[in-house]
Amino acid sequence: MITAILIDDDDNLRSGMKSLLSRYAPEIRIIGEADSVANGTTLLMETQPQVVFLDIHLGDGSGFDLLEEVYKNGVKVTAQIIFITAHEQYAIKAFRFSALDFLLKPVDPDELQKVIAKLKSVIDKSDSAAHIDLLLENIRKKVDNFKRIALSNSDGIHLFDVSDIIRCESEDNYTKFYIKNSKPILISKTLKEYEELLAEHGFERIHQSHLINIAYLKSYIKKDGGYVVMADNCNLPISQRKKDRLQELLKMM
Repeated sequence: MITAILIDDDDNLRSGMKSLLSRYAPEIRIIGEADSVANGTTLLMETQPQVVFLDIHLGDGSGFDLLEEVYKNGVKVTAQIIFITAHEQYAIKAFRFSALDFLLKPVDPDELQKVIAKLKSVIDKSDSAAHIDLLLENIRKKVDNFKRIALSNSDGIHLFDVSDIIRCESEDNYTKFYIKNSKPILISKTLKEYEELLAEHGFERIHQSHLINIAYLKSYIKKDGGYVVMADNCNLPISQRKKDRLQELLKMM
């Protein structure tokens, strides 16, 4: 069994989550509930669960405030945190840059099962400390132009400056990151997810398999169908429909 606590200030939502978990994830055992930052902080520190289902908005603050309080008490958060939230773009973006899972209200059973399946694959392999550190760093700054990104794979959690990412390459449902002064790292998410996440950071999808950081583009070669040369000296093809867009970007540089 996987131990979990549920922190939400709405009795009906807590009841609904327990019903969903009972039906779709019977291996999750709720060992405690709380409805506020104060109660939730105490509960988390006392029970040390493997999983925390945490609402963003609580009556006396936020889920982020709760995590800050735990840290102030000198307790390291090792539980896997799954946030429950309304559709708030800023918070969701922060979660995605921090490689943290979240569920949108009302919780969809299919999405819940996806999150639980991922949870089970990492529950004994890593803790959330690095994810949470990066999340709180981004929340404290109150900006949405996040400078660092968490990449999580079977080896653990890896934090990188977004500006050090040279390019990303699709490998089926995985994405391989090529990073300055680092070995390539393979992440079990699609290139499309990172295309959306990195679009505001100077990244451009030039091909169905390639997303590049324009800052590391060395040359655009028009012959042989068109390709680019990147700072790591790789040659990457450009799809026909992306050529005009790339040329416009280069004219503006």
